[in-house]
Amino acid sequence: MKTLTNDTGCNSSQPMNNFHPPLMLRNAHVQSILNSIRLRRPLVIRRSKEMLKTAVPHILDCGDGIRLMGYHSGHNPAPPGKKDLCILIHGWEGSSDSSYIVSTAGFLWNQGMDIFRLNMRDHGPSHHLNEGLFHSCRIDEVVGAVKQIATRFPHKRLLLAGFSLGGNFALRVAVGAPKAEIPLNQVVAICPVLYPPGTLIAMEAGLQIYHLYFMKKWRRSLAIKRQFFPHIKALQRIAEFKTISQMTDYFVRHCTEYPDLQTYLKGYAITGDRLSALTIPSTIIASNDDPVIPAADLKHLARPACLHIETTKYGGHCGYLQDYRLTSWADQRIMQLFSSDVQRRSV
Repeated sequence: MKTLTNDTGCNSSQPMNNFHPPLMLRNAHVQSILNSIRLRRPLVIRRSKEMLKTAVPHILDCGDGIRLMGYHSGHNPAPPGKKDLCILIHGWEGSSDSSYIVSTAGFLWNQGMDIFRLNMRDHGPSHHLNEGLFHSCRIDEVVGAVKQIATRFPHKRLLLAGFSLGGNFALRVAVGAPKAEIPLNQVVAICPVLYPPGTLIAMEAGLQIYHLYFMKKWRRSLAIKRQFFPHIKALQRIAEFKTISQMTDYFVRHCTEYPDLQTYLKGYAITGDRLSALTIPSTIIASNDDPVIPAADLKHLARPACLHIETTKYGGHCGYLQDYRLTSWADQRIMQLFSSDVQRRSV
């Protein structure tokens, strides 16, 4: 490892095998878009076919009547408790079936790990499980889901990885794991949401393809929710809003306990002292050219000894495609990190 100071203003330990894609894949938007484009999906499915064959759906009791669901892929007939178990959490309006999740799950499964691909509330085929709408401050139910997974599936080590909003959730789960008595060994967060007000500005002021993409997916998700719970009056107005901030503000005021948009957004920020109580070895991998998550916000994170931050020059938002076969450098880096039990320190 070599120590570098990057242009976000914070010190970070950089791996010697830093991410260096070929020239045509270095653009941040190319990385961000290709990672989830339909063109890549057949390649991901082929590489992950054995993991997908073993996938079994499970509904998890997360406490207080809340249910989440996901898919467990185990290695049979491996003796119970002899394999590491990795839980994967998708980003906002993604799912356990998103290409980047299936890619990581398939790669780790092929390396010998058991996998649980968790769907957050109202993501994937889970809209019918709970009446209340998803929002990003619902951390308790994700902590409950991780605890249920840890209890239900015997394992050697319990590992957790998340992407974008899922990376944000993964780090917050890690903070709460000791109190919840979750035997969590290690966490990796890829391009996690750091300071949501800044992310919202970046999405609405940047290249409009991201804003349009998320608005389209969110509207579709809320339309599905309305099919199962037509009596929720707030869902009747989803076509009225033109921006994510307008729609978020409306649902915050009508469907959450938060009084306004900014209070809600700051409620799931991990900047400031939010990670100061972290005791689980955790790694953040962030790209300096991320068009959605401003890398400058990294300097506002607390730096407990167990938190390690890796930044890359390229990668876009959760891209990290390393070649023209669209294979993922992030998958390999996650495996490298999980293969080491050494607690890493940020410097």
